[in-house]
Amino acid sequence: MKTHAARLLLPLCFASLAAAQGADPSKDAQRMGSPMALPPGQTVESMWPAPTEEDWQKPCLVPFERNFEDALRVSEETRKPVLVCVSMDGEPASEHWAGIRYRQQETAQLLAPYVCVIASVYRHTPRDHDLDGRRILCPRFGSVTCGEHIAIEPVLYERFFEGQRIAPRHILLEKDMTETYDVFFSWDTSSVVKAFVEGAKDRPEPLELRGDRPLEARVASAAGADRARLEQAYVAGDRATRRQLLESTLRVREVDQVELLRLALFGLDVELARLARAALAQCESEGALDLIAEALKVPMSAEEREMLVAAAERLAERFPRGRTLVAVQKGLASSSTWVDVAGWSRGAATEYDAAARAAREVEAVAPAAEARPADGPARLALAESLLERARAPGMEPNFVQLFQADAHAAAEEAEQLGVRGWKLDAVLAQTHAARGERDLALQHALAAVEGGMPRPGQADAPSDASAVEVLALFAQARQRAISQAYRERKPWPPEWLADVQATYAVLSAHPLGTDVHVADGHDFLSWLGASARARETLERGLARFPASWRLHERLRTQVLYDRGPRGLEDEYAARLAAPGAAPELGWFAAYASIVAAEAHRRAGERDAALAAYERALARYERDRAEHPEHAASDDHYSALALAGRAHVLFEQGELERATNEMIASFRRAPDAAAAFDGLGLTPIDSARNLFARLEREDHDVLAAQLQDALLALGPERLDAPDLQRGVPNEAARAGDRRRGR
Repeated sequence: MKTHAARLLLPLCFASLAAAQGADPSKDAQRMGSPMALPPGQTVESMWPAPTEEDWQKPCLVPFERNFEDALRVSEETRKPVLVCVSMDGEPASEHWAGIRYRQQETAQLLAPYVCVIASVYRHTPRDHDLDGRRILCPRFGSVTCGEHIAIEPVLYERFFEGQRIAPRHILLEKDMTETYDVFFSWDTSSVVKAFVEGAKDRPEPLELRGDRPLEARVASAAGADRARLEQAYVAGDRATRRQLLESTLRVREVDQVELLRLALFGLDVELARLARAALAQCESEGALDLIAEALKVPMSAEEREMLVAAAERLAERFPRGRTLVAVQKGLASSSTWVDVAGWSRGAATEYDAAARAAREVEAVAPAAEARPADGPARLALAESLLERARAPGMEPNFVQLFQADAHAAAEEAEQLGVRGWKLDAVLAQTHAARGERDLALQHALAAVEGGMPRPGQADAPSDASAVEVLALFAQARQRAISQAYRERKPWPPEWLADVQATYAVLSAHPLGTDVHVADGHDFLSWLGASARARETLERGLARFPASWRLHERLRTQVLYDRGPRGLEDEYAARLAAPGAAPELGWFAAYASIVAAEAHRRAGERDAALAAYERALARYERDRAEHPEHAASDDHYSALALAGRAHVLFEQGELERATNEMIASFRRAPDAAAAFDGLGLTPIDSARNLFARLEREDHDVLAAQLQDALLALGPERLDAPDLQRGVPNEAARAGDRRRGR
């Protein structure tokens, strides 16, 4: 249920039971009878048995509200106190409560007197809604999405956790938000159960306000159960029922039924979507901002777009993060004051003779600078020419650094002699960047562009290489300013986003632009939630850089999120079939099948994983035949596909086939045996697990064959997987290989 990365992050997020060995139980846990340590004869495993696969398949029976505001409203209506539950993946007691106790009827009855909320910072599903707007519930906690139990954690931390992230933890809150108990670090389960019992005593009979009332009456309810009933009725209902429910959200304004509106917004009925947008524009909750952001990503009339942006602007007065949504929408629709995209764009056939030009310039300006040491413009001209010389093709790295250092010194001398303006700032931006002084580099790049740096082709313009570097730094300066304003919840001018967009549009099309510029622009737009514009940026980048590993990585991530593993393979199949498909695309299609197979494995879809691996192997064979120069890379990833297939067969109990596939993997590409796949396993890891089972079940012949294959790899591969050999990840290795072909 957890990713490899999530497991690595565990120690950073919460104090776990293992980290708390010897820690005293909380005062309330002691009051409820918790011993001060594990009772004699008990172990962590015996006190908190780990849930089995069968346990996890059972539904979570404790109903959790979707957010803290809903919980407070339900508490007010029903006279039930709020119970805050905190959980941590991988921690033994948390696993026990989440996988066993919360799924038992006895626990559900114990918690029935409370309004429950659950906080966990771990994601268990890739996304919270499907393409039709339907909720994807967390398999661990049942009634909430992963986004909801993640979003509630910082809210509760700020108000009730007293600076300590501890799990498992149960906090009982009264109507005035005072804490009746805060139970954590309990060294048994009975003290926690006792807290549940004691907290429910002597309370007034809770009110069930809605009971069997009509669905329309539930529109005023914040309770998760009522919200779910409304959403289920909308999905199952005919058009008249759906319209009736949407119209009721326009009449009844006590609660925003945001998830009900989402179903209409992403449905196929245009009229109902229009009705939902009208209702959304009247919402008053913070959660409506997220749906407004999603709604603005799809085509609609200008009037409706303006209506939703105005609603976001109204909400931003109370919820500061809404300012970013407003600024993004306005920034996407505006033009940059400083970067003229049309003027900067130049033909891709431009020829560059930077080395010869730089040599001539240094020879021309150096004598003048030496003859007039007090001449500021002469020193600046020398600095510019030294920078160009540092870019000469084939220049040794040590000489590059020397030229850059001399350029920086000459620019500083020019500044001391009174030189000012965009030209000095452009040089200092580049030299500070070369020195690793990022803050100063961004500051000078901003000053250079806003100071009127002309585009190449105009009088006194910088060289193309200098202009591209300064523009990239200018975009980063704007991105940093936007990010800082977002973190501090301060407003920022939409023009900043227009500057970022325009700059990356220039860089992506410029002859000296790279796929790094495309990726940076795409990533920033994605971070801001401008998904449609980010996709456009990515497609233009792929058209120019069809063999870019980093751009295909972003495409895979996007498609996998939107359409799942089958959709990912379909996407690459369609791209391969398109006229004029790039010759490199076959390799990336094969790798997409490996990624799809790994996604199927995470979901427990073993047969689908085997089929995807088979398609990957077939595509690598075709690519190898069509492009012999790809042979080393094709063999490497074919070996990983064979090992992945072997691991799936091992899980299915087909030990002979698994052994044969694993041996074939080692023979195909021995170096791949120590490479990590997308699930954090190396073929050697899988082979060792397989070997242990073969020995345990007395498959002596197969065990001997596999052992021989492992020993043939040699001690270097067996003892030092990629991460320990200095290769940071397989993506970097593949990117290097493909660039080196």
